[in-house]
Amino acid sequence: MNELAAKRNAVTELMRISPVADDLAGLFARAGHRLYLVGGSVRDAMLGRSSPDLDFTTDARPGEVLKIVSGWADGVWETGIEFGTVGVTKRGATLEITTFRADTYDRVSRNPEVTFGDTIEGDLSRRDFTVNAMAIEVSTKQFVDPFDGLAAVRDGILDTPATPQESFADDPLRMLRAARFVSQLGFTPAPRVVAAMTEMAGELARITAERVQAELSKLILGSRPRQGLELMVDTGLADVVLPEVPGMRLAIDEHHQHKDVYQHSLTVLDQAIALEKADGWEPDLVLRLAALLHDIGKPDTRRFTSGGGVSFHHHEVVGAKMVRKRLRALKYPKQVIEDIGQLVFLHLRFHGYGRGEWTDSAVRRYVTDAGDLLPRLHKLVRADCTTRNKRKAAALQRTYDDLEERIARLEAQEDLARVRPDLDGNEIMKLLGLPPGPLVGQAWRHLKELRLDRGPLTHEEAVAELVRWARENGIEPPE
Repeated sequence: MNELAAKRNAVTELMRISPVADDLAGLFARAGHRLYLVGGSVRDAMLGRSSPDLDFTTDARPGEVLKIVSGWADGVWETGIEFGTVGVTKRGATLEITTFRADTYDRVSRNPEVTFGDTIEGDLSRRDFTVNAMAIEVSTKQFVDPFDGLAAVRDGILDTPATPQESFADDPLRMLRAARFVSQLGFTPAPRVVAAMTEMAGELARITAERVQAELSKLILGSRPRQGLELMVDTGLADVVLPEVPGMRLAIDEHHQHKDVYQHSLTVLDQAIALEKADGWEPDLVLRLAALLHDIGKPDTRRFTSGGGVSFHHHEVVGAKMVRKRLRALKYPKQVIEDIGQLVFLHLRFHGYGRGEWTDSAVRRYVTDAGDLLPRLHKLVRADCTTRNKRKAAALQRTYDDLEERIARLEAQEDLARVRPDLDGNEIMKLLGLPPGPLVGQAWRHLKELRLDRGPLTHEEAVAELVRWARENGIEPPE
């Protein structure tokens, strides 16, 4: 992309959002202030990418901004006003308007001492990376680029306006954001940025888990998460955020001894993403994290065997516990934690299928244990095949094809997604003369186990089995 084309893209994007931006700029001009489109909005325009939200900066102080947009905006919120930001909605567009900043940081917490600035150049000097330190004055369409951000976008280079050490000391989260931009935008960090990240990785520990998790999730959902994760591991950021991932470099995968578990896991992540795309899925955080973390239990379960072999017995059980612990520490939502933990726990279940040992009961249990996660489990298991032996890989895929076809046949016959006992709780209580309580739950679970083992029972068979269970447990059904 040449510079003229990039500027044209930016102006075209700016005109696309007009007249909202032009109207807003007119309001600021009439009040004696300037308004600039800034940051990621300009960067994305240079890249020909649309931005759902628009960021502006101005010399007007927050109180003045509120007066200017009052009566014009469809909605206004002041959540970030102490940091100089006023949020606005207008005709479906979301705008954030922030007063020029000249902050200083205590370099102990991440919280700045908010100080307002007077120039656009001073504001841009405080930005995280030069690709985000460009602005367009909305009224005149003048392009402002004091730190050669346009050249950085053109060359795909991630660098900082100030020295990386100054930038990262001010806000250590910027180091993780660098890895996120590698994943999302395909940028390459400048050598001095990588050196500073490596030197200062431990500073990330002073950032709250919630902020770290938000950046990590964006990285995982990017188009090149492998590259972002490799940067995290190589610089030591992963030792702070996801220490189990670099920890996998210690173990040799028992099926692929030419690779360590770390490289295997990154390949599984790549293959899971390819399967997402093949089926038209949106980027799936749960699937991608499960792919990355499915083998994190291997280092703790590694055992060397006679003859030079290695085993990882029950690594899926250990790994599921480790996943839940790490994701809780990162403050992920409870359902996300449980879903990823369950996928890690189940990812090895399939490997007994190819030996011809699975009954219909085993297939039912596979589907029932996966529940709503079954489509993701299908992709995770398929992605977990990273052998270079084409014949072996094809055989594994054919075997899983067979399992999916078998699931489909049983589903058509039995509605596997909603396996329930053949008698409900009310029938159990009536037939056994029991009040609500634990015994009813035990009887219900017994009938569900039968349903999984044998498939649907007739009503008479189910009643007979319930009576048999009751008598074995000292319960005499009424006549």
